[in-house]
Amino acid sequence: MKQNPTLDTLIEIAISEDLGNLGDITSNFFIDDIAVSKGTIIAKERCIISGPEIAETVFKRIDPSIKVNVNLESGSIADQGDVIINLSGNTRSILSAERIALNFLQRLSGIATITKKYVEAVKGTNAKILDTRKTTPGWRALEKMAVKSGGGLNHRMGLFDMAMLKDNHLTNESDPRSLQQKINAFKKQYPKIRLELEADTLEQVNEFIKMEGVDVILLDNMALTEISEAVSLRKGEIKFEASGGINLDTVVQYAEAGVDFISVGALTHSAVSVDLSLELET
Repeated sequence: MKQNPTLDTLIEIAISEDLGNLGDITSNFFIDDIAVSKGTIIAKERCIISGPEIAETVFKRIDPSIKVNVNLESGSIADQGDVIINLSGNTRSILSAERIALNFLQRLSGIATITKKYVEAVKGTNAKILDTRKTTPGWRALEKMAVKSGGGLNHRMGLFDMAMLKDNHLTNESDPRSLQQKINAFKKQYPKIRLELEADTLEQVNEFIKMEGVDVILLDNMALTEISEAVSLRKGEIKFEASGGINLDTVVQYAEAGVDFISVGALTHSAVSVDLSLELET
């Protein structure tokens, strides 16, 4: 993964909060400074891997002499017992980097794993799984990378790369003619940026579908019957996105209702870290 200031900063923060001012006092006191070890990071459950290159960066940041061999790249399936990374080097250094590297790898692989489950659930339909902005502060680029590792697609990265008028925006804009004028002005200024409108009712869908310059209509917290009816109103190139309380038990029903996208906040805000471990041999 190409390094960037955000990732570098996150790694530096993670190292600082774990090593503090005194470093790894346990390893430094109880492990001989010339001891060397080989190590393996192993999957303890079936999962989708994301972020091994970040784990490698952590080990190298702690000690550039540590040799790291990544066996499973981001997006790979790991079965229980599979070796993700092989390591060799100074024992103290490996132990000092262990938890920091695993925290990145376990968290990101957890996101990739749950994303893959949603992607597999809608396989055979036209629907694509999207993430949201419900991400850990500072981790957005990493967590959205993990969604892609699991086969999902990224929604907007932030407030700067896509216009999305939600209910709170539309509260102050009740006149369709005024809204259309503003959409026209927006598209003139930002012709390559997509624009999405959130609809809570079929009445809003009927209103939005007539407007020019709308790329996506978000069907928020609508019943399946309403979503099917909304999709039947499709005109031109407008896409439909479903969102709101969708889980693994219901996602296929929303996909079969004909939407183009299904956004799931749980991919990032509720993902459970996968079980990985680092095993050393002296």
